[in-house]
Amino acid sequence: MYLCKQYFLLMKIIIAGAGDVGFHLAKLLSYESQDTYVIDFDGEKLDHINNHLDVITKKGDAASISLLKEVGIESADLLLAVTESQNTNFTVAVIGKALGAKKTIARINNPEFLKNESINFKDFGVDFMISPEALAAEEIKLLLNRSCFNDTVAFENGVFNIMGTNLSYKSPILGLTVKEAKDKFSNVDFISIAIKREGIAQTIIPRGDTIYKINDQVYFSVPSYSISDLYPIIGKEQVNIKNVMILGGSSIGRKTSRSLCKDNFNVKIIERKKEKALNLADDLIDTLVVHGDGRNIQLLEDENIRGMDAFIAVTGDSETNIMSCLVAKSKGVKKTIALVENMDYISISQTIGIDTLINKKLIAASNIFRHIRKGEILALANLHNIDAEVFEFEVRDSAKAAQKPIKELRFPREAVFGGVIRDGKPHMSFGDFQLKAGDKAIVFCLPEAVSIVEDLFN
Repeated sequence: MYLCKQYFLLMKIIIAGAGDVGFHLAKLLSYESQDTYVIDFDGEKLDHINNHLDVITKKGDAASISLLKEVGIESADLLLAVTESQNTNFTVAVIGKALGAKKTIARINNPEFLKNESINFKDFGVDFMISPEALAAEEIKLLLNRSCFNDTVAFENGVFNIMGTNLSYKSPILGLTVKEAKDKFSNVDFISIAIKREGIAQTIIPRGDTIYKINDQVYFSVPSYSISDLYPIIGKEQVNIKNVMILGGSSIGRKTSRSLCKDNFNVKIIERKKEKALNLADDLIDTLVVHGDGRNIQLLEDENIRGMDAFIAVTGDSETNIMSCLVAKSKGVKKTIALVENMDYISISQTIGIDTLINKKLIAASNIFRHIRKGEILALANLHNIDAEVFEFEVRDSAKAAQKPIKELRFPREAVFGGVIRDGKPHMSFGDFQLKAGDKAIVFCLPEAVSIVEDLFN
């Protein structure tokens, strides 16, 4: 475990809910706050948090006025209501705001709340609302639009992008060192920031003499204007995704279908429950809804699985989603995405042949973190199956990082610059580049390098 909070403006943060979202938020927020409280009824979940994170836990009802007062709600900078219950989250946010919390964020699942313009929820004490299902649907759409990549993170609305892909035998950089590949494709702006290699537990930070190998999961930092130029480097062509099959008429399936149809995708949903299928057919007029069991391979064949460009499995069962994606892949589907509840599954996506496994709670936690913009860390992102983080730092006048060119900063070997955003424009940050106040630096860090990198931006 690594904590990196000593250099930042202190915040008092109260998290209601110790589930997956609450745990991941507590982990992310430990980078900025020395004073984080987590409240939940479940003692086992709190014990898990106590064993892994340096936060204060409190067992009880987060909607209890007396308990909120006990943890000092009146001095809280931020209250995050992320229990499994939407009603509880609203109640906690409203009460917390009334008791003095400066900002409140509530996890919700009703899409009406996100689009309702007739009610200003801030008047009731809810400053922001987050829907894990809506965010998962957005993530799926992003992955389809960048179909060659199995992991993507956008900084500053895509000015810089971290994009991951698995190297196949078709990649022209196989067998080359990082330096040789950069020299060969000198007309393209990109930086290799991380490699996950089969048989090696720790993430590799690429150096000039690091050799690209087959099946490497490589993460590139790429400015927006270079994304299309990266395809030939990784030996892939941008696949034009047009025909999409969705397994499961869940909230995520419904939202994904509606979003894709707006962009003229041809979408087909397979739903096992007849009543839900009829409801989907009435609601999604541009989507073909099929009543049937998507675990039935013959049904998939009958519904032209071989003619699909993408297969998205978002039922409530992780194993069903994984297995159906494997079937789709075996039938020639180019892009497969499976929703999983167990975060531990995410690390196996590339090894089992599925393009991307997503977890809506992990996506929600990372999104909530981006609402918190205090201190030098502007954003923090996790990559699938990588034991490290990608930071976006704001450069201050007094920061050590702004005093010298990058090559003179004694930057740790366990970290790498991914790029710099200056005045809204991307810049490649090589040795002679010097940061200045107002810059936003993208840095990839292994755990052992975090405190050193923080010190440079202090």
